[in-house]
Amino acid sequence: MLQPDIIVIIPAFNEENSVGKVVNDIPKEWVQEVIVVNNNSTDATSENAQKAGATVLAEPRQGYGRACLKGMEYVAQLSNKPDIIVFLDADYSDYPEELPLVVQPIIDETADLVIGSRALGDREGGSMTIPQIFGNWLATTLIRWLYKVEYTDLGPFRAIKYDKLVSLNMEDKTYGWTVEMQVKAAKKGVKSTEVAVNYKKRIGHSKVSGTVKGTILAGYKIITTIFKYAWS
Repeated sequence: MLQPDIIVIIPAFNEENSVGKVVNDIPKEWVQEVIVVNNNSTDATSENAQKAGATVLAEPRQGYGRACLKGMEYVAQLSNKPDIIVFLDADYSDYPEELPLVVQPIIDETADLVIGSRALGDREGGSMTIPQIFGNWLATTLIRWLYKVEYTDLGPFRAIKYDKLVSLNMEDKTYGWTVEMQVKAAKKGVKSTEVAVNYKKRIGHSKVSGTVKGTILAGYKIITTIFKYAWS
């Protein structure tokens, strides 16, 4: 695959201080379009994303999965479909400049889905909470037992061939989005791999891992999603 068309989808909820940095750090020579999905923000997330050059969509129904699905709906209406979709968080905890590393296995045709693994890369101290680290270990262990696929992370920084993404028929509206993609890919035999990505402390306060309620709800949704598709 030479010079693939790549679209980046960034869900964003109240990330006015970071979303512009994320968009600006994406290597523009690699991407066709950057889409920021404003997920019912009450701050200047939308305005700052537009200033940085992103296409901004509105998804007033809150939920990480809903925001990702809104981005996919937009892409589905394009006359020229991309070859690859990259998902990236808006909190500036990932390094957007590592996008070429994440898409390279797809370009080399060795994988159709690439997970940017924070477990394999260098993590800044405090960038992930203890419940996050334990939750990732537990989830990936369950996936290995139930689906016979090796993952080390459910990291949000990921790339997937567009046609493979469509074939997964993604449905989750909230916290189960990333794990749904990985377990469905495993069930369908989609070739997947991981690459090491680096991770730093996010800008601002996490709406999920930064609260007890968010941590519990996310953990519950991730675990139930793993079992749901294993038994379906």
